Amino acid sequence: MSSLYLLLPVALLLGLVGLGLMIWALKNGQFEDLEGPAHRILFDDDKAMLPDEDEKSRSQVAPPPPKK
Repeated sequence: MSSLYLLLPVALLLGLVGLGLMIWALKNGQFEDLEGPAHRILFDDDKAMLPDEDEKSRSQVAPPPPKK
């Protein structure tokens, strides 16, 4: 019975802390865009990985002379 005197206030305190954090998250927009991260993985990011045109021209070797 004496443990309830300790556990009940601790449980209430943890519940209030959780409620406070939930309200804080709602006010700061943590739950605004629920579908964006799920769809973002479908976008193709390969173009950002390709070298620029300047880098392509610098890295290419001169073409061989035309055959006669």
